[in-house]
Amino acid sequence: MKSHSIVLKVNGENHPVTVRSADTLLFVIRSRLGLTGAKPGCLNGDCGACTVNVDGWPMKSCLMLAVEATEKEITTIEGLKNAPIQKAFVENFAFQCGYCTPGFIMNCHSLIKQHPDADDQTIKEWLRSNICRCTGYAEIEKAVKSVLGKK
Repeated sequence: MKSHSIVLKVNGENHPVTVRSADTLLFVIRSRLGLTGAKPGCLNGDCGACTVNVDGWPMKSCLMLAVEATEKEITTIEGLKNAPIQKAFVENFAFQCGYCTPGFIMNCHSLIKQHPDADDQTIKEWLRSNICRCTGYAEIEKAVKSVLGKK
C-alpha cells in the first residue's frame, strides 16, 4: 500500500507523519502521535468515543482518513486545556467509567462553540451522536446547559 508524507496540525502543532492511504485519523493520532484521549469503540462511527474536533466541528476520527485531515485544524481532548465544558463535566458528575467521556466532551465543546444559544432540542440532537453505556444523559445535558448559562 502506498505511503504518504503529510503534516497534521493537531492541538496547534504541526506533526509530520508518514501514513498509509487507509490509515484513519484515529489510528494516526493514537499510534503515531501518542494522543490516546480519543478512544476506539465501535470503529464504524456509531459510538462517538473517538470524537475529535476538525475545524471546530465534531468528527468521528474512526471515519476520517488521516490524508483527509491535512490542512485542517484538529483538536483532541488533550488540546482543550481546561475548557469550561471539562470543568462542567466534573462539577455535574457527567461521567462514570470515563471511556466515552473524551468523545462527549469534544462533541459538547463543538456544540457550545457552534450553537451558543442551543435549546433543549439542539442539545439532545447533538448528544445522540455519542453513546454512553454506563449512565444516563441527564448529567451531560446539565453540564452543557451550565456552560451555556441555562438551567
